[in-house]
Amino acid sequence: MKHLFTFLFFFVVINSYAQRNVILIIADDLGTDYCGFYENHLDTCNMPNVRRLLSKGVRFKNAWSNPLCSPTRAGILTGRYSFRTGVGNAVGGAGSAVLDTSEVTIPRLLNIYKPNGIAKANIGKWHLHLSTPNSNYNFPNILGYDRYEGSFSGVLSSFTNWTKITNGVAANNTNYATTETANNAIAWVKTQNKPFFLWLAFNAPHSPFHLPPAGLHPYNSLSGTAADINANPKLYFKAAVEALDHEIGRLFDSLQAFQKLDSTDIIFIGDNGNDAKVAQNTGGAKGSVYQEGVNVPFIISGPSIVNPIRSSEALVNTHDLFATILELFGYTNWATQIPANKPIDSKSLLPIIKNTAIDIRPWVFTEVFKVPTVAGDGKAMRNKDYKLIDFDNGTQKFYKVVTDPLENTDLLLGTLSAEAIVNYNYLCNEMTALIGSGSFCNSSVRITGIENVNQSIVIFPNPSNSIITFDFSLEQTNTAIKITNILGQEIKTITFTGKQLTIDKGNMKADIYFVQFKDEKDNIVNKKIIIQ
Repeated sequence: MKHLFTFLFFFVVINSYAQRNVILIIADDLGTDYCGFYENHLDTCNMPNVRRLLSKGVRFKNAWSNPLCSPTRAGILTGRYSFRTGVGNAVGGAGSAVLDTSEVTIPRLLNIYKPNGIAKANIGKWHLHLSTPNSNYNFPNILGYDRYEGSFSGVLSSFTNWTKITNGVAANNTNYATTETANNAIAWVKTQNKPFFLWLAFNAPHSPFHLPPAGLHPYNSLSGTAADINANPKLYFKAAVEALDHEIGRLFDSLQAFQKLDSTDIIFIGDNGNDAKVAQNTGGAKGSVYQEGVNVPFIISGPSIVNPIRSSEALVNTHDLFATILELFGYTNWATQIPANKPIDSKSLLPIIKNTAIDIRPWVFTEVFKVPTVAGDGKAMRNKDYKLIDFDNGTQKFYKVVTDPLENTDLLLGTLSAEAIVNYNYLCNEMTALIGSGSFCNSSVRITGIENVNQSIVIFPNPSNSIITFDFSLEQTNTAIKITNILGQEIKTITFTGKQLTIDKGNMKADIYFVQFKDEKDNIVNKKIIIQ
């Protein structure tokens, strides 16, 4: 009997730790500048419970979201950029572009991976569809969640008098929204006896700015009157953030009490930058593709992290959570379930989580677009050093964000250095290849007459249907250009002299290829080309 008891004890312990759960926590309208654990913080909010994640986690310093709530949520849920989902603006009002319910989503794929084997809940703010007709309230469940409980629209007119939807049924709720959301999460997690995925989206610290209940924050001198809120929006914003952190702490303590904390990976993000009324820097805020609109706090913490207490310089999109969450559950071949007409942009962060790689992508991308278009609509892409913004009105801006994170100096207003020109052409070509139509390269910015620059190459058009041009920054002498397929097999090698080479695709079928050549230091340079 003693041996049987010992065996059962170890069986329970081993299996309790083998189970993997994932909780995604989304703070609404929270950039990095109020987070004291980010280098660009100015004023700070006291967030001890979010900071608890750092001791078991990885903090991503260069994470990008979309500039607005709905597009970021759509991107995480589907792993697809806004130009693919059509959700480029905050959902609200007749005619809003909403998420197509035919999209492949995280919960739908988890159910394919383990039918009824993983519990899936979405608790809190939805903001992917209109609140009318009432039948829309079923969309979270239709898109794969076992349970939906929260506020359906994007804005609560009051945090203490709001409409709550529970699995398609609406009812009035007078509990403080942040507390109610945490209560619902705690109650749901407590009842789970199998692996679970919880999407936990708080409405805070989104406006309306307000005074949270006493005991959730230390700002006891605030009156809560409209006049005081208008005069001191930052103090009320900070109170909402610190109340949010308090309630997140209750969730963490509950997980500990339920003996589920050590088997749960927790992801914390902001969905976009701060509201302009409380933004601390002079640049763009929420709604803008400038850094202050899209650079968000992003932490992954828990048992899956190898060598925690790390900061990562990797470029990541919030869209990358799609692949990451699936693979945290062990679903590594999820791509086999993706239809050809629904391409996924998400890249798994597991190599960084497992500490086997420092990067997963060479650039990040974001965009915002409304109907009809307004000033500020546009797309942005950055690599490690530079960032290109292409506005829908035809203007562009270009920054060296590694040294100019507040985007004070638009390089296109002056004379570009050789390094800047190389990076400009790289980003505009990559943006063109991603979107698949038009060109984001300004013909007045060219690689010609540049001296003392490392060899670089611009390939256009890319993607291409027939003729491909290779434009070098330096004069070439008997340079060998090798083209390989995605398996590394050589397709052709061409030797040429000059600065520009034009070839016909010939018998190269529609696929992805790589161009290889050596720079002046005999380093191998690889560039991707797409044949359509």
